Amino acid sequence: MHPVELKDGADLDGFRRALRRLVAGGVEPDDVAWSGGAMPSLFGTCPDGGTAALPADAPPVPLPRLVGALIESVVCHRDPERYALLHRMVWRVVCGERDILDHHADPLVHRLAMLDKAVRRDLHKMHAFLRFRELRGPDGPDGGPGAERYVAWFEPDHFIVEATAPFFVERFESLVWSILTPVGSLHWDRRSLVVGPAAAKPDGLDRDDRFAEGWQRYYESTFNPARVNPVAMRAEMPRKYWANLPEAAAIPGMIRSAPARVQAMIAAEAAAPRHRNPDKAVAAMARQEPATLAELNRVIGRSEPLVPGATRAVLGEGPEGAAIAIVGEQPGDQEDLEGRPFVGPAGQLLTRALEEAGIDRRAAYLTNAVKHFKFVARGKRRLHQSPTAGEVKHYRWWLMKELDFVRPRLVVALGATAALALAGRSVAVLRERGPMGFGDLQGGIRQGFVTVHPSYLLRLPDAAEKENAYAAFVADLRRARGMVDGAAPL
Repeated sequence: MHPVELKDGADLDGFRRALRRLVAGGVEPDDVAWSGGAMPSLFGTCPDGGTAALPADAPPVPLPRLVGALIESVVCHRDPERYALLHRMVWRVVCGERDILDHHADPLVHRLAMLDKAVRRDLHKMHAFLRFRELRGPDGPDGGPGAERYVAWFEPDHFIVEATAPFFVERFESLVWSILTPVGSLHWDRRSLVVGPAAAKPDGLDRDDRFAEGWQRYYESTFNPARVNPVAMRAEMPRKYWANLPEAAAIPGMIRSAPARVQAMIAAEAAAPRHRNPDKAVAAMARQEPATLAELNRVIGRSEPLVPGATRAVLGEGPEGAAIAIVGEQPGDQEDLEGRPFVGPAGQLLTRALEEAGIDRRAAYLTNAVKHFKFVARGKRRLHQSPTAGEVKHYRWWLMKELDFVRPRLVVALGATAALALAGRSVAVLRERGPMGFGDLQGGIRQGFVTVHPSYLLRLPDAAEKENAYAAFVADLRRARGMVDGAAPL
């Protein structure tokens, strides 16, 4: 019997190392006793992980992409048998069942799917129900206010803290923040991310602050009284999260006032003037629709920025009829200054990756989902801020029309914002990267491909991790090129 002890929580790296040695040594799942955290071993602990007698230079185990993604998810679950279940799945793959995940009725596959579903639901809850509170440090020596910092407390059901890090770094890149949970913590200083140990809820974190007040006002302004469903609300927002949600205090009053507000909306709609000739109004709108890409760009260039602070619209660049269109999030500081897409650090990295993947940047069409640079001023610096879903929606018609004129054979989405604009839904990029269908204005489907944004690669603190992520990015672009060249099915 081989006892294998892993670290507490989601020890993905430890599981991979042990798994490689077990597979290389031909050790079957029934001959392994996995332990870790709250999962004690019946065979005692073993400093070498129980694999001392196995090959030390075991190579990686080649696995289908979906199997690898399932492993990354399931190791985050609290089930004490998760590692043994994953080992059993991998063993079957190694023995020839590479399509194992297609066997949905298989008891092992079904159980792993339920664990994966629970983890993904927990990730969704953390994304949706984590709220930052503003805390300030001591006043400065000149009597000015102390440095601002944002702190959030969350109680996940599973070991998902590290898995959520890219989501929060991307969306709150310009803030200094900490996320504290009973199973781990994250700390971001605008440059690097530190993963810390479990934490306790700080005293005074529930007090009201400007950040919480602003969020509550936003929530009240977007509340639709005509779609109130308390049963569904309680199902999607369980009671365990209420204490940490600023809007929770306002919800009872909004529900009580919903019937009266609905009646007022109906009365206002009845009193609103009607257009006497709807067909004529539609025809007028059609006459104003741009007929060429140049006309569309003139309209975008004259439009007021929806995001605050931008100085100009940054238009797409490249030939109409390009085989590949590449869509990013929004212009950055350098793009806003020069008026061209992808000329800053992320753009330079993209250009290098395109060259390595065999894609001529000059032959591709490059644009962004949002056409203006959104930022927050910090002294003389302009720090990038991610656009909201509403801002992405505002620019979406322009993007779809732009692609209609370019007519690419394949559209590559760089990052979550571009994928949201093109797919019309939130996309978990690291899990769903690869081919994906995107909608168009006529209700059809464009051939698409999702991968990370090059700015994600620039933010990775570890050099080895950054190198591996860059190699995967180039491989994605090479695969996208192969789809256009006919080397792989669309």
